[in-house]
Amino acid sequence: MNNYYIGRKIPVNSQGWIMLCDVMGSDHDIAEAARTSYGKSEKDTSKDEHLIRYLMRHGHTSPFEMAELKFMVYVPMDVWRQWVRHRTASINEYSTRYSVAIDQMYEATEWRLQDQNNKQGSDGLLSEEDAEMLSEKEEAFHKAARELYDERIKMGVAREQARKDLPLSTFTQAYWKIDLKNLLNFLRLRCDKHAQKEIRAYADIIFDMIKVLFPLTWRAFVEYQKEAITFSLRDQMAASYLLLNVIYAVLKTELPDKDLSSHKTIMRRLFKFIPDEWKQENCRERDEFLEKADRLIPFPEGYDGFDPVKIMRGQDED
Repeated sequence: MNNYYIGRKIPVNSQGWIMLCDVMGSDHDIAEAARTSYGKSEKDTSKDEHLIRYLMRHGHTSPFEMAELKFMVYVPMDVWRQWVRHRTASINEYSTRYSVAIDQMYEATEWRLQDQNNKQGSDGLLSEEDAEMLSEKEEAFHKAARELYDERIKMGVAREQARKDLPLSTFTQAYWKIDLKNLLNFLRLRCDKHAQKEIRAYADIIFDMIKVLFPLTWRAFVEYQKEAITFSLRDQMAASYLLLNVIYAVLKTELPDKDLSSHKTIMRRLFKFIPDEWKQENCRERDEFLEKADRLIPFPEGYDGFDPVKIMRGQDED
């Protein structure tokens, strides 16, 4: 099963692909690397999971560096620019100084709108009519850019200069070798829903590979990193305030005759610890906290107009 992915080109985003070339190490190798710290070895692999979970839970990450994976990727340049931001890998890329540029450009299958609340994200789609118009213009632009490049090459212009007007949609190809620790960090960031859709498609495939190749590490990674929720000091104070408001809303609905004045007094005291900027109309840090809180305790709807944002602004008075 560990060899299933090796040598297979897996399509990505209709035009790209990724291929696993080689793997070094296993879950057991990771566990054994950790055991060497206290001069022991263990042939019984049934004891590996407990140790791997401990390592992941406590951030003891150096044993995960003992495993490495090598990929070949075929990817548009705009996606590759994000990819190489992960600088802890070894890379050897197709060179347009030595070779003629790859004659393929990524064509958008949809046109996403800019997210109004996130400067680096997208939200929603352009209308079909406008999208069709942009796709037609994209096709014409790609054709013109390639024809200009080919003309320069035919005239004898140096490849290193002829390439300068090729768009970021041009494909490149590269070997990418990385240890498992840093690969997991790549996946933590690039599998996230806030990552750009195009690179997330590649990351999701690698994520599925890790599930097969390193099942114990994959399980620990999902539980302690990918799906974990971290709370800052501000988050902790706000969580106490919000949780008490949830309790108050439930009690007020279920026990309308109960004296809840003590709850309101504690809530007013906790409100003093909410940062002033969190009480403003727009506050990204507050909204990120509310997203975390909703994963823990889904905000109840219908409880006397319970509104988490209003509560964070102190607008929950009777």
